[in-house]
Amino acid sequence: MTATTLKRRFIRDTGGNPVGVILPIEDYVRVAPLLDEHLVDDRDKERLEQIEYAVRDPLFLADLRETMAAYEVVDAQ
Repeated sequence: MTATTLKRRFIRDTGGNPVGVILPIEDYVRVAPLLDEHLVDDRDKERLEQIEYAVRDPLFLADLRETMAAYEVVDAQ
């Protein structure tokens, strides 16, 4: 059996632009912590966008008002 050396391979779209990469596991292990940081950043960014949208979402605001009114009654008791 012949050993195969895997090198970085770029995945390109139909226009020839790089859109991904295949890494040898040794390279992946070195960059995995950076990738995890970026995933968290992307999720946080998405959550912040949802919060920003919520203050303009009429359904969310109606539900919020209804919930606050219900707590007002309970708190008064």
